[in-house]
Amino acid sequence: MTPIERDEKWMRFAQSLAAHAGALGEVPVGAVIVADDRIIATGFNLREITKQATAHAELLAIQQASRILDSWRLSDCELYVTLEPCIMCAGLIHQSRLKRVVFGAYDPKGGALGSLYQINEDQRLNHRYPAIGGVLQPECSAQLSAFFAARRLQQKAQKP
Repeated sequence: MTPIERDEKWMRFAQSLAAHAGALGEVPVGAVIVADDRIIATGFNLREITKQATAHAELLAIQQASRILDSWRLSDCELYVTLEPCIMCAGLIHQSRLKRVVFGAYDPKGGALGSLYQINEDQRLNHRYPAIGGVLQPECSAQLSAFFAARRLQQKAQKP
């Protein structure tokens, strides 16, 4: 399997997690943490259900991986996530010392690994990590767009 095929494989898995979040009424973002080509942890958005602003897919996956590996250092792990991480998640990725991040859709309004900020490359920080964006971007973007289109239709139908 080529590196591109491997990234696409794990991104498809993250998309399946995002679909589960969407079915629950959450913004469809999914994340999977992988080490040695095996799943360590998974997460998907749960902000609405938990009523917690921090319940992002990345944060939940990182928390689970830290519990499973019994360490806050995830330096042998890679994160695959369907949407470019926000500032909070990029900071957590930095603090967790993840080896690499791969994301699907860019987030021009809040992305912190290329769109608005490049936290992963900031020379002032003590840890830098590669971030590869745009893996299966059309599919990841379509998943988000379809969710928000359906939500707008639902809101429109509820108006008197």
